[in-house]
Amino acid sequence: MSEQQIKKSDDIAQKLLTRIVRGALKPCEKLRQDLIAREFGVSQVTVREALLNLASKGLAVAVPRRGMCVAPMDQNAIQELRVMRRALEPVALLHSVPNLTAQQFAQIEQVHEDCDSARTAEDWEDANQRFHMAVIAACNMPRMIDEIRNLQVLYTWHFNNLYTAKWRPRADPDHAAILAAIKDRDAAKAHSVMQRHLTRLA
Repeated sequence: MSEQQIKKSDDIAQKLLTRIVRGALKPCEKLRQDLIAREFGVSQVTVREALLNLASKGLAVAVPRRGMCVAPMDQNAIQELRVMRRALEPVALLHSVPNLTAQQFAQIEQVHEDCDSARTAEDWEDANQRFHMAVIAACNMPRMIDEIRNLQVLYTWHFNNLYTAKWRPRADPDHAAILAAIKDRDAAKAHSVMQRHLTRLA
């Protein structure tokens, strides 16, 4: 594939990812290469690469005699997601806290306010994801950050499909406690609160 085809494939993958995460494409729904190719005006080869990209992120699966489909909302996969987040995010936070700049801390404060002031599930989940990524931004572990970002996307997909209807506006005391620990440069406390917070995930 040419560089232009790769870029187009990545763009299509991102658009499809957004549709899946927001629920426009449902779990187990067929992803027809011909229709997607027609919609975006590209070849089916370009679409196939986009779908393989989604599969690598856990959002699509190959099904015999059906082709590529949106991944099912599998309870084992959801549990694996929870375990992986608990394993990675507190460690990233532990390494991030000592390195966060005043500007980064101000950004975390703003995102925390966005979370607490959200009035829709979509706005809250967007702010929640930004909070979790902002607090680990200074860990200096780019591969870990990439993995956590992908886990955040998968969690958002899980949340949007299963918990949006139950969501109610609320302040998050764990986020406030993490923010306070960061302000005090208490990395161990931030690590402990994050572990507790992720243990209580839906």
